[in-house]
Amino acid sequence: MSRADRVACEDVVMFVNAAIASTGQREFRSGAATQRLSLAFLHEYVLGNYRDLYAATLALDVNHFNTGMVVTNLLRTAREASDQQRATEGRLIAARLRTLPPQRVYGVFRELRRLGINNRRTRAIVRDWVAARPDPAFDAVKYRRSLSVAARHAHLPLPGEVGTVLFDWRRPKRYETPILDAWRRAHYDQRALYELPYTVAEGLAAQHGIDRARFLSGIAPKLTDGERLRLQGTAARHKVAAVAPDLATAPLTRLAIYALSLPRPERARRRDELTAALRAAARRAARRQAGTWGRVVAVLDDSYSAAGSGVKRGRPLAVALATHYLLEALASDYAGLWLHHRGEPLLVHPVGATGLGLRLVDALERRPDRLVIVSDGWDNDPPGQAAEVLRVWRTRLDPHQATSVVHLNPVYDADTFDVRRLAAGVATVGVRDAEDAAALVELARFATGSAGFDELRRHLADRVERFLNAGQAAS
Repeated sequence: MSRADRVACEDVVMFVNAAIASTGQREFRSGAATQRLSLAFLHEYVLGNYRDLYAATLALDVNHFNTGMVVTNLLRTAREASDQQRATEGRLIAARLRTLPPQRVYGVFRELRRLGINNRRTRAIVRDWVAARPDPAFDAVKYRRSLSVAARHAHLPLPGEVGTVLFDWRRPKRYETPILDAWRRAHYDQRALYELPYTVAEGLAAQHGIDRARFLSGIAPKLTDGERLRLQGTAARHKVAAVAPDLATAPLTRLAIYALSLPRPERARRRDELTAALRAAARRAARRQAGTWGRVVAVLDDSYSAAGSGVKRGRPLAVALATHYLLEALASDYAGLWLHHRGEPLLVHPVGATGLGLRLVDALERRPDRLVIVSDGWDNDPPGQAAEVLRVWRTRLDPHQATSVVHLNPVYDADTFDVRRLAAGVATVGVRDAEDAAALVELARFATGSAGFDELRRHLADRVERFLNAGQAAS
């Protein structure tokens, strides 16, 4: 591979790592402003130099925050693209927006309006997405301001009473659409609150001065699974049992976040219930790959930095815990080694320095088929020991690479425009949700230079084709 191709391959993989791991929020070692500045530069760099591949990342598992940035940047710079590029980008954008939560898509539309991006293609994308929404009246209540911004910006015709409730809601004495009339009545009738989505009813309940415990008890039947998980702390403080989450349907990483949010005595008391739920979620995430990874050993970072930041509290540790259960499902023989914790994984908590070196020796002594490291990469006890262990292992003890080594890093390092790496030659990829780990391991081979730039292009083209075909089948 030529030097130019190697640099290009590293640039694209670096961007994908960042787009998977970073959400522009404060991390343990860097603030939100630094994260956003670093990420914005990286987007501009890859967009300017590799536009086709930049657009192709919409077919990968990049997080919602970066998906919004990619969509906005592609539409903002549409004049710089060829006709063929614009056609492909339009299909990718439309397909990707269909996979995002509605609030994220409306956030993109608000940003397009702020930037004054209002060309014909942008208006068509907004129009088609809004027209495909299954319940416009629901959106008019739950995403009221966002839908009105999109309608004004793209000159959208709105069906029936939807336009009225957005722009002149006080005029009608009643609405034929039940949710719209419930929203109108909820301004003066407290009973109507409980016919509305939680996020809408919450603000109106505050205006009416309704007691929090009474409100949560009444709105419980309207809560989504995600809202039930998020509200557990509030429900416990107010002793509201009706908000109990359905652990059987929760995604793996979100379930791990919930489990770690509980006090350790409660985790110990509910160990069987939580462990069963985590293992079931891991089996759902593993799907057909369950039991196919052979002998796997994981080194899992539970050092103090795994506590994350105030806005991402416990996220790195939750990713490590969720990955532990996923690898257990993927492997035929599995061992998970925490840096400090011994015993029941569910009781893990962040403590101490990041001493990866000795734990890597313990892991490699088992000579697994795969070694998976989940860490933010700040090896500091002593500094650099992990890199030296991995170098000696690769060059002296395992020159034929019988053991594959992958480092999954859940934290973006703003200073290096990438996730922090442990050692040269060790594949390092960003991770946000443990459920994506199996797909990320496939991408890892491009991070070490073992696969060429042409192969990366083919891989992304194949992912784009599969993504667009899946989108057509779903629609």
